[in-house]
Amino acid sequence: MKKYLVLLLLIAPGFLKAQELNCQVTIVNDIKTEVTTAEKELFELLKQTIYDMMNNTAWTKDKFKVEERINCQLQLQITSINNGAFSGSMQIQSSRPVFNSSYNSAIFNFQDDDLEFAYSRNTVLIYAPNQYRDNLTSILAFYAYYIIGLDYDSFSLKGGTPYFTEAQQIVSNAQNSGAPGWKSNESGAGKRNRYWLVDNQLHQLFEPLRECLYEYHRLGMDNLYDNKETSRKKIYDALNKLTKVSAARPSSINVLNFAQAKLNELKNLYLDATPQEKTEIVTVLKKIDPANSSRYEEILN
Repeated sequence: MKKYLVLLLLIAPGFLKAQELNCQVTIVNDIKTEVTTAEKELFELLKQTIYDMMNNTAWTKDKFKVEERINCQLQLQITSINNGAFSGSMQIQSSRPVFNSSYNSAIFNFQDDDLEFAYSRNTVLIYAPNQYRDNLTSILAFYAYYIIGLDYDSFSLKGGTPYFTEAQQIVSNAQNSGAPGWKSNESGAGKRNRYWLVDNQLHQLFEPLRECLYEYHRLGMDNLYDNKETSRKKIYDALNKLTKVSAARPSSINVLNFAQAKLNELKNLYLDATPQEKTEIVTVLKKIDPANSSRYEEILN
């Protein structure tokens, strides 16, 4: 088992095994011109094909029960189709359960603006390690491993390393594909694409972020039921680690993504906190993400 059971369900032995992801897929049509009936049908096929790959691929060697699958969502916003070539963006979200509650804590919420791929009616998506087969397969496999890596990091210190390493290998395999989102020096992307997401995650400089992932969730959120005040202190200490990363790498997408994903959660968590506690957590968040200081001040209200 990769982690403790959040819920104990009585299910038949034949249904004990499941793959790692419980991934919901949405396709949003944002094409300015009128979409044909054939293209609408292709959208439905694309949605099912992505769903099947994400949920039916065995991404790890671990055995998951149905209730242990990692909840995640992919929303593809398609802005153009040209002879089977799709382009647009994709919103990727994932969460993990909190012990002794029905609450799921958001871990990842990222928009990939470099979505380009070819897809036709008979396309089959099969991930093969160490191979670049097509861009859509590589993008989906990258995010599958990145999501799994984040989840494992939240349950054990740096437990996601093998999965981040696999995601980094996918980036390496895609270097000569000509597709966007895979290279370190792409114009207009800054350091916000797939390359930098996983390169940062495995860089020694970002170890405090991975420590934060574990301490925030396992030492903080998972103990809220037993002692809310102590858990808030653990969460503050975990987030404070990110100030070191922000000082060395201002505006890093990994750190900003984590802080922004936690805003609503922290607002609720600090509703009944003392004024001093609220001020302390807001001060830390402003250091991590100064461009969004006004958003973090909502915690004070």
